[in-house]
This record gives sequence, C-alpha cells and structure tokens, in this order.
Amino acid sequence: MKVSRFPQLTLRVIALLYLFVLLVVPVALIFYRSFEHGIGQFWDWITTPAAISALQLSLLIVLIVVPLNVVFGVFTAMALVRGRFRGRGVVEAIVDLPFAVSPIVVGVALILLWGYGGWFGGVESLGFRVIFGLPGMVLATIFVTLPFVVREVEPVLREIGTEQEEAAATLGANGWQTFWRITLPAIRWGLSYGVVLTIARSLGEYGAVIIVSSNLPGISQTLTLLVSSRYTDDYNEYGAYAAATLLMIIAIIVLLLMTLVQRRTGTNQIERRQASNESDAAADPAETAPKTQESELV
Repeated sequence: MKVSRFPQLTLRVIALLYLFVLLVVPVALIFYRSFEHGIGQFWDWITTPAAISALQLSLLIVLIVVPLNVVFGVFTAMALVRGRFRGRGVVEAIVDLPFAVSPIVVGVALILLWGYGGWFGGVESLGFRVIFGLPGMVLATIFVTLPFVVREVEPVLREIGTEQEEAAATLGANGWQTFWRITLPAIRWGLSYGVVLTIARSLGEYGAVIIVSSNLPGISQTLTLLVSSRYTDDYNEYGAYAAATLLMIIAIIVLLLMTLVQRRTGTNQIERRQASNESDAAADPAETAPKTQESELV
C-alpha cells in the first residue's frame, strides 16, 4: 500500500512558513530598514558616542558574566550529576528559577536587596554603588543567564558517565588532573553551546537591566537599552534599527566562530586518530605478519 506524501509535504510547508513568518521576516525587515538610507548612514548611527559607549558596556558585561557563569555552571552541573545529597531536587528547581521568574521581578528583587534601605544597601555608604551602576547590571544579567551552562553541560555529563574518570583515578590522577584532561574535553561542546546562549542572552537582556540601570547614555546604557531609548524616547526609528542590527551582527559572529571552531576541532581529531592508527600499525608489524601468513595458508 502506497502512503500518500501529501500530509508530510503539508506539514513541512506549514513548519517552514511558520519559521519564515516568525523569524526570517522580522529579522530581514530590520536589516532592510537599517540599510535603507545607505551604509554610510548606518555607520553614522552605530558610531555615535552613545552607541559606542553602549557597545563597550554590553561587551564589558558579557566579559564579566560569561566566566562567572562558566565556573558556576560547570561545577553546579557536576554536583548535580556526580553528587548524591539531600535537597538535590531543590537545587534543580533553583537553577531553573530564572526561566520561570519575570526579568522585571528579578530587577525589583535586586533593588530590595541592594538598594537604599535594602538588606545589603549599607554598601552604598561605603562608596560601592550596586543599583543604578555596573554591579547591579552584572548581577541582573548573571541571574537571568544562570541556567544556560548548567542545562547544557548536565546532559553531557550524564552521557559520558564516570568510567574514564574512574580509570584516570586508578592511574594516579588527582581531581584537578582528571577534570582538566578527562572531564573538560568531554563536555567542551555542551559548554560551548552554553557560552553562546549566555552571550546572546547577556547582549539582549532588557527587563532586568532596565530596572537596575539609570539608563543614562554614555554611562549605564547597554545596546538593548539604546534600541529602546532611540525608538521610544528619541523617536529615531532608523537609529534603533541600526543598533538592533549591530546586536544581531554580534550574535551571528559568535555563532559563526563557534561553528568554525567546532569544525576545526573535529577535523583535528579525525587527523589525530588517523595518524595514531597509522603509527600503531607501523610500530607493531609483527602482529600483522602471522595474520598474513595464516591468510596465505588458507
């Protein structure tokens, strides 16, 4: 009985149209409107002092948030996968909390903790400003990006198991040697995807950051806040499109770099395996000789 392909083709067309309308069309329109007046005008919009300052601040936040989330994410994932302790389910729920809580709520919570009159608000009397400053923006971004590395590394750790780590331990490797030489290389791609997601979310975060930021151009305005400010306050639609395009270009560059690194590393691994197999065959010809003689006798 021949099965009709019409339902399959229909589902594919619907899925492609869905993705095209929701993803491709809006992004393409932003690119088009950004360059509608020419590349020169686009360049002028993204090289204003406010835009340059916003880009620098956004990249600074990324440079602070990503290493912290990598360290926390890897060791939290290892604790959840390798460890057996009470309250493990509670920790799992806490890790997923940023997915469920609105970023606006995160910003308000940080103000209650670090703002004037908050639990830790006394640090401002020491000259350390958290809310409406860079530390508050970093804390807000860390909170909303916290689960990405954990959730990307955790399934990889479950998949690789503990056999190689146990073998390294029996050969005399200590904990750090096992981590650097066995665990980290095994989880590198899960970690890489977590880093990419963290970078993308850090660059695009708006809700939590706008609450704890003074949103002053050149002082505490990120690229995302610049897009909003140009569009709603300055009524500069094309300037907002240009800043949004700059954000997308940075995200695309990060994705391309990760893809190139992945392909390059995969190629190097294949070459090393081939070289290792060839060297093993050349180093031990005695094993192949009896097999050849046996095949000739047969």
